[in-house]
Amino acid sequence: MIQNVRSQLNLSPSDPAFVQDPYAAYAAIRSIAPVFFWEDYGHWCCLDHDDVAALFRDRRFGRDVLHVATRAELGWPEIPPHLAPFYAVEAHSLLELEPPVHTRLRGLVNRAFVSRSVEQLRPRIEKLAHELIDGFEARGEVELIAAFATPIPVVVIAELLGVPVDAAPDLLDWSHKMVAMYQFGRSRADEDAAVAATEAFASFLRDYIAARRGRPADDLISHLIAAEAAGERLSTDELVSTCILLLNAGHEATVHAIGNGVAALLGAEGIDRAAAFASPAATAATVEELLRFDPPLHMFTRYALEDLDWRGIRFRTGDKVGLVIGAAGRDPRRFADPDRLDPARTPAQHAAFGGGIHFCLGAPLARLELQVALPVLLGRLPGLRLAAPPRYRDSYHFHGLERLDLAW
Repeated sequence: MIQNVRSQLNLSPSDPAFVQDPYAAYAAIRSIAPVFFWEDYGHWCCLDHDDVAALFRDRRFGRDVLHVATRAELGWPEIPPHLAPFYAVEAHSLLELEPPVHTRLRGLVNRAFVSRSVEQLRPRIEKLAHELIDGFEARGEVELIAAFATPIPVVVIAELLGVPVDAAPDLLDWSHKMVAMYQFGRSRADEDAAVAATEAFASFLRDYIAARRGRPADDLISHLIAAEAAGERLSTDELVSTCILLLNAGHEATVHAIGNGVAALLGAEGIDRAAAFASPAATAATVEELLRFDPPLHMFTRYALEDLDWRGIRFRTGDKVGLVIGAAGRDPRRFADPDRLDPARTPAQHAAFGGGIHFCLGAPLARLELQVALPVLLGRLPGLRLAAPPRYRDSYHFHGLERLDLAW
């Protein structure tokens, strides 16, 4: 599976063995070259926790580089016309911006997001988890991704934003097609589908934003419209991109965090499930351990914003570096016996939510959904067990299950 590991590596992220267990590959690579050039991606990557954490916070690297250099200066081709609608929306996304634009938008979004306390959503999440289990408990079996892991974050973020929950199938379809743009080996068909989804998603949100401007409600879209700092507000384009980001990020990763977490708990030996969720503190620690052990996203990238040397590697402005957070969580120098799931482990900072100025805005909500949904599921179905080996989908740098078949 792994070839030519010195400072360079040939390993397709679609290799079936890697898809099902990337951690074995990470350990083999780390033992030889914890910083390596991943030929399949065409950029350097780092595996160790300290390197990943440092690069998240190193302001010489950023999510965007076009504020310090032009495409011509970087030797980049122009965006193909068929992808222009997708990148027009991405151009206003918090995830892709750097200061000072990022600082302004993040401040406005934070103001609106914090105004709706995440903790207030706890009863709604708990009620929703019970309702979903009511729907399949009598069957004695379930495919958990579709029946439980997906509906919870989708319904919660839709209700939080104020868009109709009955639009969830469209929201999911648009989101899946858009995030496929970030998967390894995307095709022209993937690109066309992503552009069509982007245009449909943006049109849907423009209509809702227009309605909320005239009739504000107690929802996040209304709060985003009202958010103001230093006399500035979000433009309509910024509102559309922000809502798309919140909807996509608000469910995509959490779906797989729930699925991966349940699979890990049921697949590990010697786990005392009752003890893992015996108190709020134990539950919080268990969730952090699950996020460390098998996070739903495995790599974020950064651009060098200047010519620099890092760890003996010469970066030119615009060069990419991959921060392999899936490997960082299994770094033996940071976590003792890292391949063992240990809910009682003293929580240590992991990188599942990123770091630095781009630390995940929705981390408190994702944590709450996991802290509420997992104890409800395992408490209602104490005999829960794997009915088939979990199978991960080929979607790197995402890492989530195709399905999770359970019985009790």
